[in-house]
Amino acid sequence: MADSKEKLFSDFGPTSTQEWMDKITVDLKGADFEKKLVWKTNEGFKVKPFYRKEDLEGLKTTDALPGTFPYLRGTKKDNNTWYIRQDIVVEDAQTANAKALDILKRGVDSLGFRLKAKDLSADYITTLLNDICPECTELNFATCQRHTVELAHLLVDYFKGKGYDLNKLKGSINYDPMEKMMTKGKDLSQFAATAKELVEVMEALPNYRCIGVNALSLNNAGAYISQELGYALAWGNEYLNQLTEAGLPVDSVAKKIKFNFGISSNYFLEIAKFRAARMLWADIVKQYAPACDCACMMLAHAETSTFNLTLYDAYVNLLRTQTETMSAALAGVNSITVTPFDKAYEAPNDFSERLARNQQLILKEECHFDKVVDPAAGSYYIENLTVSIAKQAWDIFLKVEEEGGFLEAVKAGRVQNDINESGKARHIAVSRRKEVLLGTNQYPNFTETAGEKRPIEAGACCHHHEGTCEHPFATLNTTRAASEFEALRLQTEQSGRRPKAFMLTIGNLAMRQARAQFSCNFLACAGYEVIDNLGFKTVEEGIEAALAAKADIVVLCSSDDEYAEYAIPAFKALDGRAMFVVAGAPACMDDLKAAGIENFIHVRVNVLDTLKEYNEKLGIK
Repeated sequence: MADSKEKLFSDFGPTSTQEWMDKITVDLKGADFEKKLVWKTNEGFKVKPFYRKEDLEGLKTTDALPGTFPYLRGTKKDNNTWYIRQDIVVEDAQTANAKALDILKRGVDSLGFRLKAKDLSADYITTLLNDICPECTELNFATCQRHTVELAHLLVDYFKGKGYDLNKLKGSINYDPMEKMMTKGKDLSQFAATAKELVEVMEALPNYRCIGVNALSLNNAGAYISQELGYALAWGNEYLNQLTEAGLPVDSVAKKIKFNFGISSNYFLEIAKFRAARMLWADIVKQYAPACDCACMMLAHAETSTFNLTLYDAYVNLLRTQTETMSAALAGVNSITVTPFDKAYEAPNDFSERLARNQQLILKEECHFDKVVDPAAGSYYIENLTVSIAKQAWDIFLKVEEEGGFLEAVKAGRVQNDINESGKARHIAVSRRKEVLLGTNQYPNFTETAGEKRPIEAGACCHHHEGTCEHPFATLNTTRAASEFEALRLQTEQSGRRPKAFMLTIGNLAMRQARAQFSCNFLACAGYEVIDNLGFKTVEEGIEAALAAKADIVVLCSSDDEYAEYAIPAFKALDGRAMFVVAGAPACMDDLKAAGIENFIHVRVNVLDTLKEYNEKLGIK
C-alpha cells in the first residue's frame, strides 16, 4: 500500500505559482490581471484569486493551538460547541417564564431576558426564573443602564437563596453605557464608578460577565468588518483601562467583559474576523500583565445582522442568516443568536422563532459543526484573511488610542460619523448593485406584493428613568440597506396602479435575451409588471404589440451595433404614447440622445435613482 501511494504521488509533478500565473495570463487574453481577478475589499486590502502554501510563510497564525494563548484558534481544546440563544422581551414575568420553559425544551440552552427597570424586584426575578435551571442554562439579562447594579444584586441574592453552586452558573448582564451614547445620544460618560460597583457585586458569580462591548450596533449600522473589530477592541480597552485605573485588578475586569458582535454575510471574512478578534484582544489584555493567561480569553457572542434583512422576498433572509451563523460557528464563538427572518416587518412569531432555533440545531445535530475545533486552520485563504483583517483592525485601534481613547472618540462623534459614512457608502453600493440584496435590488420576485407588511423602524430607547431625552452626542444610523428600495416598491403598490414594462426584443438573439432579462430584473425592483417576449421581426410589429398590451414603458432590447438601426425608428413609431427606454449604453448613444431618446439602463447606472425618476415620470407618488 505504501509503495502504491508513493507511485501515485510521483505521477503528479508539482505546479509552481509561476506556471499557474502563465496559464491565467493566457486565459485572460490580454486583460489586466489586477483589474479582472484581484478583489479589493471594503476593508481596504486586496484578495488574490488563489493562494498557495508559500502564502503561509511568515504567518504567525499557523503556530497557534486551540485553547492556548493567544486563542486565535478558539478558547476550547476538544470541541467547538456553542450556546444556542434566544432573547425574550419581558412584558410580564410569568408569561416570559412560560415561554422560556417552552423554548428550552426545543433546543435552546441560552436565554436572553430584556427587563423593564420599573418591574425589578425579588419577586419579579423569582417568577421569571421559576423552574429554570441556571446551572445548565446560560442566562443573559439586560435592563436600563442606570438600574444594572440593582439587577445584579437581585440576581446574586436569588442564586444564593436557591443554594446553587455559583461556580457552575454562566451568563451575563449587559452594562454598556458607551453603546447607549452611540445609539441614543445620551451622556452616560461618567460610568466608571457604576461599572466598578457592578464588577465587585458580580465577583460572587465568577463565570458571569457584566461589562458589554456591543459591536453588534456598529454592524447593524453598516460598519465594515475591520471597523467593527477595530472599534470593538478600542471599546473593550476603554473599559479595561478605566476600571483598572479605578483600582480593580486586570484579571477581575477582563473576566467580566463580554463582546457581542454582529455577523455580516461576507462568509470567509467573518470567519477571519472572529479568529483575529480573539488574537488581538489577547494581546491587548496581555499588556496589562494579568496573573493568568486565562484572563486574555475573549468571550464572544454573535448575532446575525439586521442591516441586510429585507421585507420583500423575506425568506431569502433565511439564506443570509444561515450562512452568517455558519461562519460564526466555524470561527468558534461562544454563543449565537439567529435573528428571525421576519424581524424587518413584524414582531417575530412562533414560526419564525422556531426556524431561527432550528438553523442552529441543524448545524449542530446534522452538520456536526460543534465537533471540530477551528476547521479553518491552515487554509491558505482564511489564514491570509485573518492576518489582513487583523492588520486593518489594529490600525483603527491604534488611531483611536492615539486620539485619546474610545470614550473621547464617541464624545467627539468620530466613531459614529465614521460608521455612518460606511453605512452611507453601502447604501450607495446597494443602489448601484455593487452590493447585492437578492430579491430586492437584484432578481426580485416579479409577482410579490407587500400586502399589509410595512418596515419596522429601530425601536425607541427605554425611557424608564434613563435621564432626559436630550441628545448631546452623534448617533448611529441603523437604516437597513434595503430600506430605500422597499420604500420605492411600496410607493408603486400604494399608488393603485402597476406600470407595465414591455420588452421589445429584436435582432441578435443572444443579446436581446440577455438585455431583456437584465431589464426585467431592473424594472421589477420598483414593482413594475414586466412583459418579456421571444422577439419581433420589425420595430413596428413590436410597438404595435406593446400598445396592445397597454404598456407604460417600452424597453428596446437588442445589440449595441443594431441600436443604430432600430432605436430611432422605434422611438418615432411609439410617438410618446409610452416611456421609451434603451437597454444598454451603445456607442451611438449621443446620436440617440440627439434624436430625443433620454432613457438608458445598463450596469453603470444607479438603479435606485433611475427607478425613482421613472416613478416620477409615470406620476407615481
